[in-house]
Amino acid sequence: MTTAAERRHMTEVARLGCIACRVIGIFTPNVELHHPRAGMGMGQKSSHLNVLPLCHAHHRTGGHGVAIHDGQRTWEANFGTESELLEMVRGML
Repeated sequence: MTTAAERRHMTEVARLGCIACRVIGIFTPNVELHHPRAGMGMGQKSSHLNVLPLCHAHHRTGGHGVAIHDGQRTWEANFGTESELLEMVRGML
């Protein structure tokens, strides 16, 4: 169950627009929230307080190297690691 504080946080993160688009110098306001999985076990989801705002293409549909779920190593080489981007998001909040 998502708490009121988590919902507020996710709303604020979503307002930042796609973090990968920002890395390449553009603003894309329509996002999905990506839950990084580093250090998580099978079937576990990271906290709603650790989410990245990603546009549809950078999250799932952009293909290898564009979508994080389609070649994460290449994606991270292009845009930064999930940890680096989480720090960027926290700094922007």
